Amino acid sequence: MGKILWTIIVILIVFWLLGLVLKIGGGLIHALLIIAGIIFVIQLVTGRRSL
Repeated sequence: MGKILWTIIVILIVFWLLGLVLKIGGGLIHALLIIAGIIFVIQLVTGRRSL
């Protein structure tokens, strides 16, 4: 599960940066990035983080 989360976070960051540079994607990319960040923080707090 940890590798999947990291993959999703990296993909979302790349799309988010592309959205900032090219002014495309808008709110959906930002919302997904925030959700991925929240999931990441929850994993850190609960100790389920595996690298």
